[in-house]
Amino acid sequence: MQVVVGSNPAVPTISEIRNTRSQDLNSIRRGVAILDILVTNDDGVHAPGIKALAEKLREVGEVTVVAPAREMSAVSHALTISAPLRFEHLEQRTFFVEGTPADCVNLALRQLLPRQPDIVVSGINRGANVGDDIAYSGTVAGARQAAMLGVPSIAVSLATREDDVDYSTAAAFAAEIVEVVVKKKDWGRRTFLNVNVPNSKVKGVRITSQGRHDWWARVEERVEPSSRVYYWIKQGFTRWDKTGMSDIHALRDQYISVTPLQFDFTNYNALETLESWNLQFNGKK
Repeated sequence: MQVVVGSNPAVPTISEIRNTRSQDLNSIRRGVAILDILVTNDDGVHAPGIKALAEKLREVGEVTVVAPAREMSAVSHALTISAPLRFEHLEQRTFFVEGTPADCVNLALRQLLPRQPDIVVSGINRGANVGDDIAYSGTVAGARQAAMLGVPSIAVSLATREDDVDYSTAAAFAAEIVEVVVKKKDWGRRTFLNVNVPNSKVKGVRITSQGRHDWWARVEERVEPSSRVYYWIKQGFTRWDKTGMSDIHALRDQYISVTPLQFDFTNYNALETLESWNLQFNGKK
C-alpha cells in the first residue's frame, strides 16, 4: 500500500500534519488529561451522521476525522492493496481518503496521527448493522480494523434508511459509551462494540448477541440504452431469528443494542465433530 498526498499544493505534507497535530494536542488544556478520538465511517466524509458524531464527541475529547471520500457502504473489510492510497486535508483535523473505512483507520494510525488515539468510533451509519449484515458492513469494519491494531473501538449505527433523520440521540449515546470504554483498562483489545440505536423513543440499553437471519439477494437484470445488459443486487426476502437477546430483537423493542464482537471466526463447537472425521492426506497428487 503506497500512501500519496493529494495533488493540491496547499495540502500539508504528512510530516507537517503530524507536527501540527502534536502541537494542537499539547497546547490544549495543558496538564489536563483529554481524550484523543479518531472518527471514521462508510457513508463518506460529508455524511450527516459522521458530522453529528464528531460534533458531539468534541464535547468529551479532541476529534480527528479520517473518512472515505465517498460512500463505501457494504465494502466490509476491504483494503486497497493494488493501487496508491490517496488522501486530502479537507479542514482542521478532517481528512478524506480515496479508500475504504479499513484503509482510513490504517492510514490514520500508521501515518497521519502523531500518536495512537484513545479510541476509534466508526459511524454514525445510516441504517442498522445487525445480524448477518455485520459481515458486509464497512462501518463495523472500521471499528474492527482499529481493534486489530490494538485500539479500543466502537461502531455506531442508527436504525433507519430515511435521508432526513435526527442523529442526536445516537451521537449522545456514543459520547457516553466512549467515556465508559476508555476507563476500562482491562477491556479486551481484540473485542470491539457494535452499537445500534432505534430511530424512535429509546426505552433503554440492552447488552445483546449478534442476531441471525435467512437472506436471499434479489439480482435484477436491466438493460442500458445501448442495449448492454447489466445487473443490480437488491435486498430480497429476509426472515429474522427471534432470539430474545439478539441485536435485532432489541431494536424492535426500541432499545439501544450493544454487542461485543470479535474477529475470531472459529466455530469451537464444531472442532470435536471435525476431528471425528479423521481427515487424512497421504501426499499423493
